[in-house]
Amino acid sequence: MVKKKTSTNTQLNLELPAGSKKRSYKKRKTTGKGRNPLKALSPISLQSGKAVLRIKNQDCFQGLKSLDAESIDVIVTSPPYNVGTGYSQYDDKVPRGEYLEWLNQWAEQVWRVLKPEGSLFFNVGGVPSDPWVPMQAAATVAGAGHVGLMHQAERFKFQNSFHWIKSIAIDKKNVGKNTQLQDDIAVGHYKPIQSPRFINDCHEYIFHFTKSGNVPLDRLALGVAYQDKSNVARWKSAGKDRRCRGNCWFLPYETITKRSKDRPHPATFPVQLASWCIKIHGANKDSLVMDPFLGMGSTALACAELEIPFLGFEIDQEYFKICRERLRTRRNVCYDCFLPVPIKTIFIYLLVNWGDSD
Repeated sequence: MVKKKTSTNTQLNLELPAGSKKRSYKKRKTTGKGRNPLKALSPISLQSGKAVLRIKNQDCFQGLKSLDAESIDVIVTSPPYNVGTGYSQYDDKVPRGEYLEWLNQWAEQVWRVLKPEGSLFFNVGGVPSDPWVPMQAAATVAGAGHVGLMHQAERFKFQNSFHWIKSIAIDKKNVGKNTQLQDDIAVGHYKPIQSPRFINDCHEYIFHFTKSGNVPLDRLALGVAYQDKSNVARWKSAGKDRRCRGNCWFLPYETITKRSKDRPHPATFPVQLASWCIKIHGANKDSLVMDPFLGMGSTALACAELEIPFLGFEIDQEYFKICRERLRTRRNVCYDCFLPVPIKTIFIYLLVNWGDSD
């Protein structure tokens, strides 16, 4: 069991501003001068196959505290990066110490709800002018407090790292003869950088944390065929012509025509990215997957496709509505189940008891 820390700020060596208080995160004023905060939307329960998908318009801190200990099998999520991303309800540029302390408090709750053999897939990116953000965030979540002390982390073990490749250029001469590639190619999408000091940033990190560092994975769930088929005869482990894909995952964004309409969330990840994390953990229909920062619902959509139970929290009403509509349009999602939980409960009660009398 993780050791109880006597002083979180001392352990993590965080320099909080004098007189500052612990808080969840700095909100922007989005409801207009003098208006009250918007009332949370009703939680939603849907069904994909036999899997129940639950999404809640709620701060993830409140949501996590309501869960039983060791109740979640897999967490796939991407918190705010604190690099000035334009979220609609968050100020994504607070002092670094405050951000890391907020992330530390979040990680404590994640540790509590994750099962001993569970996996946390933690996606975080940075910017070329501040490349240490992902490492500092990962060290904080692990409970190390310093990048150089990751091997001594008191909370999570850093079991694997994955690299989400958004764009890549491949020279034909470097891929070998056994390929149908006709010419050099450059595929994927990225945000171009105009500064002469930096290179275009075409990838993000996915840190794989577990409690023990020894959680077995389904390495061939994302397996690929051997390009050189002689390996199939040469290696016993290659008998099925499948090998581990490795930790570099090329998953470009879908091409869009208008950002504000097609991808209004400023920092989402592809559905397939979440799906690959879930698959490589070896999750099945008896597992429970969670995303505390639901956003537009990529992880929820992945679970809908895989028919794996899901739970997600999203504090922003607009993103929550988008997630709800995206789930609603999935062919394998039960529309009859797409009702606010209290209304659905009343409806079933009335249906069962219709015509009963004493």
